[in-house]
Amino acid sequence: MTDTKKRKLEGAPGRPSKKVKGKRQWQTPKQRSGGNNSSSNGIEPGDSGIWATCDMHKEAKCTGDLIDLFNKQAEELYGSYEGEVESGDIEGEINREISEIRQPKDDRLFSPVRVDVKCVLFFKTREPIEPVGFVHRICTDASSSSGRKQSRWVKRLTPMTLIGKATENGLDEVSKIVLAPHFHRSDQAGKKFAIRTNIRNHNTLTRDSIIKRVAAVIGPGHRVDLKDYDLLVLVEIFQNICGMSVVPADFDQLRRYNLAEINDASRNLSNQQADGRRLPGGSGVGENAADEVDQRTPSIVSS
Repeated sequence: MTDTKKRKLEGAPGRPSKKVKGKRQWQTPKQRSGGNNSSSNGIEPGDSGIWATCDMHKEAKCTGDLIDLFNKQAEELYGSYEGEVESGDIEGEINREISEIRQPKDDRLFSPVRVDVKCVLFFKTREPIEPVGFVHRICTDASSSSGRKQSRWVKRLTPMTLIGKATENGLDEVSKIVLAPHFHRSDQAGKKFAIRTNIRNHNTLTRDSIIKRVAAVIGPGHRVDLKDYDLLVLVEIFQNICGMSVVPADFDQLRRYNLAEINDASRNLSNQQADGRRLPGGSGVGENAADEVDQRTPSIVSS
């Protein structure tokens, strides 16, 4: 009687059973870290990469489109990858695709990193990709083309030359490395610059403190000009990491690297030029289309 009663009590509601005492439920690494795995999001100090924004609920499709776009652009800039096969070699194509699937992610030129923010993507890059020049080339190509969109869902691309920790010391370290080639050589005095920041899911560093620290690293001999800058410093803060890059003066002209806006403007310009060619004498809308597009371009001076 006593033993039976004791066993019933051990299994009673609210009482832990001796058989399961000390056991822990198995969890994935992501569950153990509270939903954010490895350095909060897989982006680590020392990385370089490209931020991207996209249409709502189109993150997966946009990721695939951008990987295709990035790889195509990389092939044009840096040449074909090893093992390229001639067109028509079906077996070779299959072997190549299998090899790419088996290839470690760290060896790829572009590795997508999942971030827990809607409509936001990040792609790690590795050499020979230089994020600023790479994104700039994509945008200039899109601006001069009236062809098919590179992606149906991609919005803005933001290159990051270097990633560091989102602390004051981390920001200073990244600033010294990224800004030196643009501001600290003897032939670079008198540069006009602007600084723009974007902060997501972070409440330690403020916009004003970031701008002051970055400007201090830029140092004397240069001056702020929000409208007619020679160089623009982009600072992106996300959770516990910060990224920085320096982009050229045509950033606003290229719609702040917003591919959707660039493609729309290029297509509208092409349509207007076509309409102008159909007018008597070949003049009219087409000849003034570029001026009309420029007049519609907003002046952006804040972050």
